[in-house]
Amino acid sequence: MALDDTPRYVISVAAEMAGMHPQTLRQYDRLGLVSPGRTRGRGRRYSVRDIAMLREVQRLSQDEGVNLAGIKRILELESQVERLVTQVEYLRAFIEPGRRVFTADARGDVVAGPRGARPRRPVAQIESGSVVLWRPGSR
Repeated sequence: MALDDTPRYVISVAAEMAGMHPQTLRQYDRLGLVSPGRTRGRGRRYSVRDIAMLREVQRLSQDEGVNLAGIKRILELESQVERLVTQVEYLRAFIEPGRRVFTADARGDVVAGPRGARPRRPVAQIESGSVVLWRPGSR
């Protein structure tokens, strides 16, 4: 189950939900352990994911005896692992049997498509107002 990233809880509510003092949340924010969203007036707004992260910081600190610098490093490494897992899953799509045709999507990212399916030819609008069609092998 994915956790909600919508910043919605003010610091007092988030602190109560996490079982901490609001000043602790401010300190964790200053240290970069948990970075809540901000309102226009710069007030902190915590998401469900932020509150789960606060609980994890508390668990590592109290139950495991890890200092705040160590916790920050653990969180950074966990985030890096998540990004790498996503990248590996993306790259695996390129080596699956039958997925050897590569095209570019609307953003210009390379994507693998099924073999035998001809990619649509993108039409690009250039700032000058002219239209350019992509043609394979043309220069």
